[in-house]
Amino acid sequence: MEKDGKASKIIEAAKLYYLLDFTQSEIAKKLGVSRPTVSRLLQQAKAEGIVQIKINDPTEEVEKLSKELENNFRLKKALVTSVPAYEEHLIKNYLGGATAEYLNQIVKDDDIIGVTWGTTLYHVAIELKQKFVRNVQVVQLKGGVSHAETNTYASEVLYLFGKAFNCTPHHLPLPAIVDHVVVKQAMEQDRHIRAIMDLGKQANIAVTTLGSVKKDSLLFKMGYFTEADLKSLNQEAVGDICSRFFDQNGLICNQDLNERTLGIALEALKGKEHALLVAGGADKINGIYGALMGNYANTLITDQFTARFLLDKLAKNEQENSLT
Repeated sequence: MEKDGKASKIIEAAKLYYLLDFTQSEIAKKLGVSRPTVSRLLQQAKAEGIVQIKINDPTEEVEKLSKELENNFRLKKALVTSVPAYEEHLIKNYLGGATAEYLNQIVKDDDIIGVTWGTTLYHVAIELKQKFVRNVQVVQLKGGVSHAETNTYASEVLYLFGKAFNCTPHHLPLPAIVDHVVVKQAMEQDRHIRAIMDLGKQANIAVTTLGSVKKDSLLFKMGYFTEADLKSLNQEAVGDICSRFFDQNGLICNQDLNERTLGIALEALKGKEHALLVAGGADKINGIYGALMGNYANTLITDQFTARFLLDKLAKNEQENSLT
């Protein structure tokens, strides 16, 4: 076989095998050579770089992003899960499964698990598998009684967490936000309410999500806010955790509203052994960034698209700060 003829046979065999899915026997018949010859031609195609095989492993990308998030945002743990499309319902499904699996790994005897509510936490709750642990307690971290006909999934989340970890959950049967500070103070004087709120402070695991500042977000549908509240939030807030709103630097942005909020304070999340923030999606990027700037989570569970946007945002802000 002449040199040029052999080269053309190598290329033809490679195209038939790798592009057109011919078997080696079919190629042998088509080229008029033996099957072992086809095998040698294909091996030579790889050896000479005519064929280059690249395997795109999505786990490599998410592991790399996880490490970058941990290093750049000083996180104890970052879990990046690969989602097939950047769509809210898909993201919540995937994050729910990833968070449930992680909780199954870390929950142990005598843990106190604080949970919030909402659709993301509901996706976590329905994915939980039962784990046989002793003396675990589950407690609601913020009020969830709505002034409107809006399902917060608070009861479902607590029930499913309690079922997974073999306990009766502690409900906080209050609204998230009240109209006057004195009303909040009066509620907190009740010894039963105070005991539940104290348990939330003691929780070593907190599972929270992030609310976006949009009129169609769950918290905004619940009838808590005055027009003045809404105006203030739209000007400064990038998101909320436990119904406490903060700006892009993680600073509380409406102190009056914060003082009327019933539930765990953001400062109390900083001391948790595991402070999980479960969030992803285009509407959540700025809020997650603000939460991480405020150190309100030491564990982030998100998707690969949001992870990349967060890292790009951090790099951009650091570059702008270095120029000023």
